[in-house]
Amino acid sequence: MQNSPTFVFVHGAFANSFSFAPLQAELALLGHRSAAVDLPGHGFEATFPAAYQAPQILDALAAAPGRIKGVTLADNAARVIEVLERAKQNGPTMLVAHSRGGITATAVANARPELIDRMVYVSAWCPVDLDVSDYYAQPEMADVDAGAFAATLVGNPAELGLLRTNFRTADPAALAALKRALAADLTDDEFRAFLNTFQPDENLDVGTSADRARAATWGPIPKTYVRLAADASIPLAVQDRMIREAEALTPDNPFDVRTLEGSHLHWLVHPKPAAELLANLTAR
Repeated sequence: MQNSPTFVFVHGAFANSFSFAPLQAELALLGHRSAAVDLPGHGFEATFPAAYQAPQILDALAAAPGRIKGVTLADNAARVIEVLERAKQNGPTMLVAHSRGGITATAVANARPELIDRMVYVSAWCPVDLDVSDYYAQPEMADVDAGAFAATLVGNPAELGLLRTNFRTADPAALAALKRALAADLTDDEFRAFLNTFQPDENLDVGTSADRARAATWGPIPKTYVRLAADASIPLAVQDRMIREAEALTPDNPFDVRTLEGSHLHWLVHPKPAAELLANLTAR
C-alpha cells in the first residue's frame, strides 16, 4: 500500500469529518485508505449549547459562548498540515476539499505544497482573482438565495465572534430554503438526516487576498476540479469561473475537470459515483 495515496478530506462550513463517512466506506471497499479532518472547533470539539436541544431556548442560544470563537484560517490550515505530515509517511497524499474547505486547502497548498501529490476541489472555493466574500457580489452568484441561511441565523455574529445557525429549526419555510440551497435532489428524510450532522457554529475567518492561490506554491500541484452540476449554493457558473481564473494563473498546469450530477450535498449522501471518480484519479 506504500504507493497508494491516502485521501485527506476537508469539510465545508458547519460540517465535520462525519460528512465523509459514507464516501470513506465506498473508498475502503475499493481498496483505498482515507482520513477525514475535523477542523478546529468541529466534530467532537464543537459547541452544542443546552439551549440548542429541544425544547429550544432561542434567547439563550443567541447568547451562549462558542469554542470556535477566534479560530482562524491559519488554525484550520495548521490542522490539515498536521494530518498531511502524518499521512505522507505512508506514501502519496490526495487532498480533497468541499465547499468552504477549499479555502483551507488553498492556504495549505500555499504553505506546504510538498505535502500534497494532488488536490481535488469538489464544488469548493478556490479563490484566485478575488477574496471569497467578493465572489458573492459577482453576476455568477445572482441566482443564489442569500436568505437561505439568514433565516436560521441566531445571535449577532459580531457579539458572539462566530456564526451560529439553528439547523434544528422546525420552521417549514426555513427548512425548504435550506433544502433548495443545499440538497434539492435529496428526499426530505435524507436532507434532514444530513442536516442533523451539522453543528451550529462556524468561525468568521474566510481569509484575505494573501490566502488566494499562489502561482509559485499552489500552482505546480496537480489539481482536479469536480463540478457539481446542480449545485445551487456554489452555482456551476461560479465553479467554472474559478476554474478559468486558476488556469489563467497557471496555464502550464490546468485543472483536470470532472463533473458529477447532483446538488451540493448529493455526492456525500449517494457517494458511489464520487468514490469511483476519486479512485480513478489514483491511476493518473
